[in-house]
Amino acid sequence: MPGFELFGPEEKQEVADVMENGFTFRYNFDHMRNDRWKTREMEALLCEKMNAKHAHLVSSGTAALQTAMAAAGIGAGDEVIVPPFTFVASVEAVFMAGAVPVFAEIDETLCLSPEGIEAAITPKTKAVNLVHMCGSMAKMDEIKAICAKHNLVLLEDACQAIGGSYRGQALGTIGDVGCYSFDSVKTITCGEGGAVITNNETIYNYAHMFSDHGHDHVGNDRGAEGHPIMGLNFRISEMNSAMGLAQLRKLDKIIDIQRSNKKLIKDAMAEIPEVSFREIPDVEGDSAGFLTFFMPTEARTIEINKKLAENGVDGCFYWYINNWHYLSNWKHIQELKSPSALPITLIEDRPDYTNVSVPKSDAIMSRTISMLIKLSWTEEEIKQRIENIKRAFV
Repeated sequence: MPGFELFGPEEKQEVADVMENGFTFRYNFDHMRNDRWKTREMEALLCEKMNAKHAHLVSSGTAALQTAMAAAGIGAGDEVIVPPFTFVASVEAVFMAGAVPVFAEIDETLCLSPEGIEAAITPKTKAVNLVHMCGSMAKMDEIKAICAKHNLVLLEDACQAIGGSYRGQALGTIGDVGCYSFDSVKTITCGEGGAVITNNETIYNYAHMFSDHGHDHVGNDRGAEGHPIMGLNFRISEMNSAMGLAQLRKLDKIIDIQRSNKKLIKDAMAEIPEVSFREIPDVEGDSAGFLTFFMPTEARTIEINKKLAENGVDGCFYWYINNWHYLSNWKHIQELKSPSALPITLIEDRPDYTNVSVPKSDAIMSRTISMLIKLSWTEEEIKQRIENIKRAFV
């Protein structure tokens, strides 16, 4: 995901402003920073763009997930429904919260299915970690209704989907709390960074305190601040926020380019009889970071993935065998590998992660290829890419 493709003088100017006129720490030091508050500025712009009441920047998307869970009251022994197709952080954050990941089936949106969520709910279920994978959304109306019915926290992991929306509402703002990631290969980047976004004031207050050792951020004397809760250090620096601020101002342009480039390739691939496409509940809200398509069989998918590479079509991902994005390849998670004992090991009736069965997800992911959409392609490069794609299917 391509924010780094649009680096320019804007990012340099914002970072230089911190170096020359501001201060690197996001809080306090008022007398040294000449009223430069890049983190506050990015948080305000994020709220404006996402039409949300509260945004809090942290050091990574993973930090955002862990902060959001703590702020939403998800902790020791709570079951959290998670998808088998996601980046490992979506699951690791649950373990680190002392909670229990429970895997459920996805559907052809590549996100958790309403039926999969319903089937995974138990009396111990506290939350659903709904991951909007590869830039598009789940079936939000049905899933939100399920969470309301069962009084579950709906956490939206929109780390790969900033700029996407569902029926006009920004992904990440539909549930109780959402998360974004701004690492070097996300839609926009801070270099490293993330955000918690919510319309719930209680969750927001716990989030900004938890991510800064419990500081309540009342007043302008850091040493005199109260600490109502315990927390960790997930602070972002002003340097990272400065870069992210410049990138966030480019988000609309980035999404427009992605959508335009994706449409050209998708329209061409729609002429290939054996290709079908991922289900997108709101096509107009797709952030278009990836073009995902299905082949009729696993064997054909493996063959086409190889032929695409041989024909110069880069940036194609066969997630089913990817080390970082599909449950069957996560031996470290299946075996609870950690340098120290995890809280979940104290739970006698914990799930056996070496024996998780998600046959519907396997059937989908074994036939799935996702193609990265780049911002930097020229018109001629897109035409050549289409020719190369068609040649791979011959």
